[in-house]
This record gives sequence, C-alpha cells and structure tokens, in this order.
Amino acid sequence: MLRRVVFNQKGGVGKSTITVNLAAAAAAGGKRVLVVDLDPQGNATRYLLGEGASSVEPNLAGFFDQMLNFSLYAKPMEAFVTATPFERLSVIPSHPEIAEQQGKLEARYKIYKLRESLVELEQHFDEVWIDTPPALNFFTLSALIAATGCLIPFDCDTFSRQALLGLIERVQEIRSDHNPALEVEGIVVNQFQPRANLPQRMVEELLEQGLPVLPTYLSQSVRIRESHERAMPMVYLDAKHKLATEFSSLYAHISA
Repeated sequence: MLRRVVFNQKGGVGKSTITVNLAAAAAAGGKRVLVVDLDPQGNATRYLLGEGASSVEPNLAGFFDQMLNFSLYAKPMEAFVTATPFERLSVIPSHPEIAEQQGKLEARYKIYKLRESLVELEQHFDEVWIDTPPALNFFTLSALIAATGCLIPFDCDTFSRQALLGLIERVQEIRSDHNPALEVEGIVVNQFQPRANLPQRMVEELLEQGLPVLPTYLSQSVRIRESHERAMPMVYLDAKHKLATEFSSLYAHISA
C-alpha cells in the first residue's frame, strides 16, 4: 500500500488542495484511496465532506484519544474511516480538538503509532494520502514516519524557494533517523502562471539547482475556488478543465 504525505512548513502553498485532488485522481482511476487529514484546520476534510465535516464522527480526535487512554477495547483504525460521496475515496476526518492533544502525544512519544495503524488498512486500500499542518510538529513528523513518498508543494514565491532545500534536508534527516522507506518523490509547482516571468525564472532556478521538480505544473485558476466551495475535487467538478487534466497528469507521472 502506497502512503504519500504532502509536506511544507509554509502555509498557503496548496497542501490540502494537492492532497485531495491527487487522491481523487487516483480514485477516479480505479484505486481504493484513503485521505488522512492531520491538520487541525480540517481543510481536506471539508473539501471531501462539505458543510457537515465538522460534525463527522468518529474522527482523528477519537483515534488519538484512545491512543492516550489505553483500552483493551480500542477501536481498530478501520472504524475511523468515513466514506465520501466519491466512489473508492474515503477519509479519516480531522477535528480541531487534535491541536489540544498534540502535547500529550509528544510527551508519550507516539510518533510511530500512525504508521502502525495505517498498516492495519493494507487490505482495504491501495493508496493513502496524508495532509499535514503548516509546521514540523507531532502530526507532520508522524506523517513523514508513516509515509513511503513525500511531495513538496512550491507556490512560486521567493520565501518558498529559499525554504525548499531546508525542507528536503529535513525529510532526509527523518528518513535517516526514523523511516528508511521515505523518498522525496518531487516538488509540485503550484499556481503556475506560464506568461509571467517571475514563476518561470524561479522554476528554472530550481531545475538548475538539480532539485526534483515534477514535470507537470499546476495552473493558477479561479475554478479551484468553486471546487472548494462545492466540495468537489476537480476531476469530479469538471474533468475536462485544464487544472483537472494537470492533476491527472501529475498523478500518472508519480505513479508510473
């Protein structure tokens, strides 16, 4: 079972959008796919479940709660999976309460538990996509330890470019210390404007540095906002739209 994490410590680079749309592309292509939303903000959860996302139970808060309060009758990981309106696509929903659980989880060194729990789901899913908060905290570290592949979004601004080398070094450090199976699959260029000089120059600089930039760039489009508002990933909202085909092409590339 492939387990991928979308990781960047910078906010606003499109982690949730990329996670959900690549997971949707996988599901539309016939894979059994699970999204795990480790961000207390729950953007990926809302993207997949719509307005009712905040009231969905069980959720990750319950999963972590039973981890902190050991019980002989703990629910299996499968019990926390919620079906989405989209065929073959499921989610383990986030909840704001997990932000309050973080300190206790860190103190008890539970960073390997997510990986152990996801292994339980191997017979149920072909792929797991993990969305993370914009910080290197307990949840992000747990995701990187649980994952076999890592995608790093790049939104074509200067701060993001300066931080990329540090992010890759951090992933390599986690690989060395905790998870030998973890690989950086590539940098995802997001919100790309082909007619603007600055994004083109920045991507060229990444390539010149030898960084693993993936060949499909995701366009900037107002259509993605409608996708968010309607809680429909692009492949379901408008499969022929340029951005939808870009997500499908990107997924095909990393899965080849």
